[in-house]
Order: sequence, then C-alpha cells, then structure tokens
Amino acid sequence: MEAEDILIELKDLTPKKEIRKSELMEILKKYAKIISVYDLMMATAHMRKDGEYVHASYREKYLEIYVKYFIMRMKEVLENDNYDDSPIDKQAFDESFPMLERTFEKERIYDSKEDKFPLIYVITALYTTFILEEPIHPVGSEFPGSLKVEEINGEYFCPVKDNQKDNVDAICHLCLAEQTPDI
Repeated sequence: MEAEDILIELKDLTPKKEIRKSELMEILKKYAKIISVYDLMMATAHMRKDGEYVHASYREKYLEIYVKYFIMRMKEVLENDNYDDSPIDKQAFDESFPMLERTFEKERIYDSKEDKFPLIYVITALYTTFILEEPIHPVGSEFPGSLKVEEINGEYFCPVKDNQKDNVDAICHLCLAEQTPDI
C-alpha cells in the first residue's frame, strides 16, 4: 500500500449517493497507520524549516499550531472512535479531488514514494473538515496584522480565506470557514 493509494480509495466513494463519516474514517485510519514516527519527525522538521519564512513575531505561534493540529492529528485520527456517523458534505468532498491530487505533487518534502508528508496533509485536511467539521486552521490561529480565525455563533470565519481564492492549490478551498466579514 502506497501513500497515494488513498486517492483511489477516496475516489471510489464518489459514486455513492451518500458518504458517512464512518466510511471516510475507515480510510483515514487505514492510511494513518502507515505513517511512522520517522515520517512525523520529517514532517515536523519540514514545517520548522518553512517556519523560517514566517515573520518572527508569529513564528512560534505558527509552529505550535501546525505541529499540534497538523502533525499530532495522526494520533487523534487513529484513536477517534467517538464521532457521530452522519453523512459528510458530498459535494465538497467530490470537488476536493483535483486539489487533493495536486497536494501529492506539490507538498513533497523529498522526491520519493516513501515521503508521507502529502499523506499527512490530506488526512489532516479531510479529518478536520469532514469528521470534526472544523476549519483547517484552528480557531485562534493568528495571521499577520493580529487577525485570527474565529468562531461566532457556531460559524467559523477566517480573515485570509479570500486571499487564496485564485490559488487552485490552496487547502482553503476545502476549509469550511467563511471569509471574515469586513468590520
């Protein structure tokens, strides 16, 4: 089983009229099991390297959020048996495939089929969006200008979502947060 095989299994769900969270979780757990501690260490190192380009005043917050909510989500995926088994947003799921496929190309740490970073990225995005029904950047994630992802009356708002609307590779297209309205 290769990391990219997850795309085939996910695509096999698309002909179904309805996809339940349990069906998606079965696939996410299966692939989370092939991610080793070494893979998580490599992903963390990659994120720390990328963090060098984040403004110094946001760097530690950035790393804390990404390591905790991105890398450590693999453990959560494996252990989570306590979710409601409702149907997922099928249209959003079906529309995510081109972006998920590009993720496997653009998010590689190194040029090898053994690289699990794209798999971690995809599992985290799908788990957060469709199982937890939360924004990909957790509430409180801070962006330059002291702007944060917020939850207001059960709805999620991101101050930078519209900045990514023309970027076809942005995971923001999958995220259920809306653009923070102008104040």
